[in-house]
Amino acid sequence: MREDDPILTETVAEGVTVLRLNAPARLNAFTRESVALFNETIDAIAKDASVRVLIITGSGRGFCSGQDVAAADARNRVAPSGVVERLFWQEQFTGMGRRLRAMPQVVIAAVNGPCAGAGFAIALASDVRIAARSARFMIASVRLGLSAGESGMSYFLPRLIGASRAFEIMLTGRPVGAEEAERIGLCARLVEDGAAVDAAIAFAADVMANSPFSIAHTKRLMWDNLDAPYAAAVEMENRTQMLASLTDDYKEATAAFTEKRPPRFQGK
Repeated sequence: MREDDPILTETVAEGVTVLRLNAPARLNAFTRESVALFNETIDAIAKDASVRVLIITGSGRGFCSGQDVAAADARNRVAPSGVVERLFWQEQFTGMGRRLRAMPQVVIAAVNGPCAGAGFAIALASDVRIAARSARFMIASVRLGLSAGESGMSYFLPRLIGASRAFEIMLTGRPVGAEEAERIGLCARLVEDGAAVDAAIAFAADVMANSPFSIAHTKRLMWDNLDAPYAAAVEMENRTQMLASLTDDYKEATAAFTEKRPPRFQGK
């Protein structure tokens, strides 16, 4: 891994990996090549049982400005993509959010500045968002002659902030500042500039105080039950609780509670 690679990863604490989008001169905009590398990296992390929390952030002053529009414009002028090729890459962009939602690790978006387009979609697909005061969230595509619904945004945004607010933001493409984002529930925490990653690492420590099974399956339950009827949601909860009650970590948790000591989870 080189310092100029468009995707960088670093282990910052036991069980915690930071993935950094690394094209600061372009506000970490995505090219087709960096999308492919992002997806390869997420696939590898998802299989790594030693990683329990993934933090995503950007290099420099921004999180991610979305698609690299200059690269797309150059391609459109010289060799425009056909329908099959465009659909393939559209699905690769969408695949970033699909992977974040499906991976067993908890994903925290540490939004350190401007966050637009595909970058906004990544933040929405993360399980938790922590925003610096300079963060600005924007759906860029609606202002580029495209639909505001891209990379899962029309699915995630109304579930996070409600349909009425989502409609207003998606139809206008207006930016949402960090303070508004916290107020409407788009982000969980608002921190000073430069502190987003540290705040995400501290949050990760709170998450990892719980057993690996309970966290992975809580994430799965939350996402699955957002779309489930009540009866199906309860059935999924019951199944998960029954399985969790058979783990060694559950026995350790009840023993630690009774003995008034921190639990020592083994992930079994």
